[in-house]
Amino acid sequence: MKLWNDYVDLLRPAGDLIAKTLAPDSPQVQADLCRQLAMNISQGYFLYCQATPEHPDFAPFENSVFLLQPNPDAVYHYAPVSGDGVYRVVGNRGTVPVAGFATGKVMIGMGLPPGPGYDNYDLDALTLGPDGSFDVLLSAERPAGHKGDWLRLHPEARFLLLRQFSYDWGRETDVRVAIERLDTPPLKPRRTPADIDRELRALFGSYVGCLTQTALGAVGRVQAGGWVNRFHLHDFQELGNGGSWPQAYFECVYEIAPDEALVLETELPEKHHYWNIQVVDALWNQVELVHRQSSLNGHQATLDADGKFRAVLSLEDPGVPNWLDAGGHARGMLIGRWYRCSSHPTPTLTKVKLADVRRHLPASTPKVTPEQRLAQLRERRIGAQLRRRW
Repeated sequence: MKLWNDYVDLLRPAGDLIAKTLAPDSPQVQADLCRQLAMNISQGYFLYCQATPEHPDFAPFENSVFLLQPNPDAVYHYAPVSGDGVYRVVGNRGTVPVAGFATGKVMIGMGLPPGPGYDNYDLDALTLGPDGSFDVLLSAERPAGHKGDWLRLHPEARFLLLRQFSYDWGRETDVRVAIERLDTPPLKPRRTPADIDRELRALFGSYVGCLTQTALGAVGRVQAGGWVNRFHLHDFQELGNGGSWPQAYFECVYEIAPDEALVLETELPEKHHYWNIQVVDALWNQVELVHRQSSLNGHQATLDADGKFRAVLSLEDPGVPNWLDAGGHARGMLIGRWYRCSSHPTPTLTKVKLADVRRHLPASTPKVTPEQRLAQLRERRIGAQLRRRW
């Protein structure tokens, strides 16, 4: 069918992005990029084809399947909105440590550059019922006579993003949320050929390549800055976080050999509501997070007697509680977050031989047996799957 072939042809330029990777001649990287582009297609379908600003619905955005640099503790949901609309959002706050909304104009992948971001709203600032329920309106102006909760919707806003970060995977109650627009007819019309053409051209001709281009730019920026095996603080404002988002990031590109490890060490802020560290591959994808311990958060981590957090990044299991499993990736990124913390320490990294790791850790560091690691991984994979991702 010529029409379908026309859409497929729009995907071809995305393959040229291999030239922007750190190892364009690597068969593994070439295969990984093809997989990422396929992932972008499936992710983008939700964003472009599931809902409209006139008839919104929260769609999966980032999670343990759509892996382009999500926070592994987080599940994100996206709803298209229009800044001139009136929206009602209802649901339940749940018990996860971080839950809130963000608004912006251009979602990552839906244009270059992404952003700007407008407002961030913490669900804890809403009027919550005894059971955690909430009911809030979003619009450019407070509706006349409305006495309940209201959040300003920027006149140029085009999306509403739900963020929720979990500490104790599978045991906390996830946010439940629904959205409706109040100033449009309730019946959603059938998509016309022009509507479908516009959506698919945006998906195939822009989103698939644009999302990967954004990802590779993020990796390249850190590499070009010389932040290899050493952290620096960053706010990711160019991705449209915007507003008063109380989070700071620490990040670096890492490079290790099979017989090497990186020992991470950091003080913790005196007050720390939420923090984590994750392993990201060289295409900015989260390394396998359900079946490997490729991230740790403030609940999962084991702290040393001096109150510091120390972890070991390596390709092989070093037998310590805070192993950051590189998942077969000798080169990638480490990204951490301090959320609503009293300070933002910059962790240190020390490259050592894997056989010498324990010489660089406190003598009291426990030894994790293979059986204990299996139990740790079992809890992780069950917890990850019990979360609401869809």
